[in-house]
Formats: sequence, structure tokens, C-alpha cells
Amino acid sequence: MKRRYILTLLLFLLFIVEGTIVPLLIPGAWQTRIIPHLVYVVILFAAVYDHRYIGLMLGLAFGMLHDVVFYGVMVGVYSFSMGLSGYLMGLIFRSRHASIVVMMIVVVIGSILMDSMVFGIYSIFKIYTLPYTYALVDHIVPTMIVQLVFALAIYVPLRRQIEKLVKRRPKEETA
Repeated sequence: MKRRYILTLLLFLLFIVEGTIVPLLIPGAWQTRIIPHLVYVVILFAAVYDHRYIGLMLGLAFGMLHDVVFYGVMVGVYSFSMGLSGYLMGLIFRSRHASIVVMMIVVVIGSILMDSMVFGIYSIFKIYTLPYTYALVDHIVPTMIVQLVFALAIYVPLRRQIEKLVKRRPKEETA
């Protein structure tokens, strides 16, 4: 039971770091182009190594936090995008023994999927008027590269923590 709280606390800490420290690390010229979603990367890890419903619930919860705190234009866009893409990545790539290559593919596809869904929703409601190709080259790919580097940096410790969580779950649920 404690490990579930550890994962949630880790996500909340990453949420705070994402809003306070990460903008200081990004050069000024890239501030509007790179919007790293560190929390989303951890949600993808949880969806693949644990269960897709974990990815859905964490995506909905922390996506709503992103909507309220960072992006107040429309509430629910990031919640929907993180939840649905986390669920889909967990559904398609679910494997407790996924290698680092598979996980990095999940991060790349999931990042592009989530940012594309946000772009699509904002385009439908005429918040973005840019063409998709411009958004892909200018925003989505640079953000995906930052998320990929972050995923490579946290792969080993995060995978070990999630594996410990999954191994202990049946003992805790039966007790």
C-alpha cells in the first residue's frame, strides 16, 4: 500500500519540478517551443509496467492538475489527452518485461499522441490556427526529444520501483 503512495508522491513532486525548476533550465528562446511533461513520462512507465488502468487514472488526475494550474484556456484537454494516451499505450505495449528500447518507443509514440490530441482539440475549438506540420516541427518533436532524454535518465530506478510495487501488490491485497 505504501508503494502506491510513493508513486503518487513522485508524480506530485515531478509536477512541482515541472512548473518551477524545468522552466529555468530551458533557454529563453526555447521557452515557447519546449513544454516537457515529466509527469506524463512516469505515467507511461506505470501504464506499461503496471496496468493500463493505472495509466488512465493517473493521466486523468494529473492531467486535470495540468489543466487547472498551467493551461487554463480549456479545462479537461490535458486530462483527456493524458488519460486516453496513457491507457492506449498501456493497452498496446503492456509487458512487465519490456526492454529499454520498447519503453523509449512507448515514450516517443505516447508523447506524439498526447501532444497531437491536445493540438487537435485546440484546433477544433479554434484556439490554435497553425497547421499541424508547423506544430509538429516547432513544438511536438522538440518536446518529445526532451521527454525521451528524461525517460532514458530515469529508466532504471523507476522500473525497479514499479516492479517492486507490482510484486508486492498481491500480498497487500490479500492481507
